[in-house]
Amino acid sequence: MITQPLLLTTDSHQKTSALAVSIGNTLRAGDVVLLEGPIGAGKTHFARSLIQSQLESFEDVPSPTFTLVQVYEGIHGEIWHADLYRLSSPDEVVELGLMDAFEDAICLVEWPDRLADLEPKGALKITFSLTPQEDQRVLKFSATSDRWTSVLDAVHT
Repeated sequence: MITQPLLLTTDSHQKTSALAVSIGNTLRAGDVVLLEGPIGAGKTHFARSLIQSQLESFEDVPSPTFTLVQVYEGIHGEIWHADLYRLSSPDEVVELGLMDAFEDAICLVEWPDRLADLEPKGALKITFSLTPQEDQRVLKFSATSDRWTSVLDAVHT
């Protein structure tokens, strides 16, 4: 079980993308990654890089801010990218079909606080923080499942 959060600092969009690709290479159906942080912190950039690395051919990956969910066919199965910012109730999460996707797909969820009690217990949480230095981000990785130990060990080295 992971007890201490892992903090990583990236100082460019390219390094954030490389980190996303590294994590994306470890994901499998049933994995949920929760992306927290303020607007402009890099959540969508991270998700876009991860998703594009898992597609057979290049595809535009727009922010799901208005569609709420975008689904992609990745090399390891479906990838759901959800942006819950505009939701007003956790009941809307159920209507979107996310509960089933949490079981059967790779899910990337922005604004996971909107899940409330529906947040999957074994998810990897990545919290994005801005710093005064341009393009620099601090990413805090935390999880309660042993599933993520080897993933975080790999990205930390």
